[in-house]
Amino acid sequence: MTLTEVDRDTLQFDDAGLIPAVVQQFDSGEVLMVAWMNADAIEQTIEKGETVFWSRSRQELWHKGKTSGNVQPVVDIRVDCDGDVLLVIVDIKNHEVACHTGERTCFHRRLTT
Repeated sequence: MTLTEVDRDTLQFDDAGLIPAVVQQFDSGEVLMVAWMNADAIEQTIEKGETVFWSRSRQELWHKGKTSGNVQPVVDIRVDCDGDVLLVIVDIKNHEVACHTGERTCFHRRLTT
């Protein structure tokens, strides 16, 4: 399966050719992380069945878990009503982490006032 021209036309990429992707655990609904994807990252994610993102800092594609082993098998990819955000639903195992800090989720800190 590939990202068709119809699919590309429904997505609203920013001026840099990127779209934000919210990554969510399929069974708990837990939000694991937010990353960026370009069309190539989306296509590779579909082809591999694991998340691939665009690293804005390194300016290259990034296969999540390639070096750490904490891959994110994809269950589904959804697009919001405006076509400008993706929801990538994954199935990571209980011991795996999504955050580069070693935490399961990138949203492990509370904002206090």
